[in-house]
Amino acid sequence: MKKNLIATTALVATAAAGTAVLTAAPANADVERRGSCAGAVYELNVDRERGGFEVSGDLEGARAGSEWKVTVRHDGTVATSRVLRADDEGELDVETRRRNTGGKDTFTLSVKPVGGSACSLSVSLR
Repeated sequence: MKKNLIATTALVATAAAGTAVLTAAPANADVERRGSCAGAVYELNVDRERGGFEVSGDLEGARAGSEWKVTVRHDGTVATSRVLRADDEGELDVETRRRNTGGKDTFTLSVKPVGGSACSLSVSLR
């Protein structure tokens, strides 16, 4: 009985703390979009950071050693573009930091397996 009371108290405290963290976060602090391309799952994450944005793209489930062209655009301008090789677990990632340009900022992640078709996702923030 005492163990159940302790477990229940810990669960309630954890749930309350989680709720406080979720409600304390500012609106649009983190934006995430997900899609699939050539059998892999890719994700675009945009986080507000110190007057700008941390932008990251991740790819999972690709064939190990496969090459992908990965491009991040900010308001239509290329922020970074590289050909990356998926690691032994079929993953790769890219990160960049961008300044807030005022008004609406639009970020696009494009992934394309070398020799295949491109896929893309976009996120817009004010």
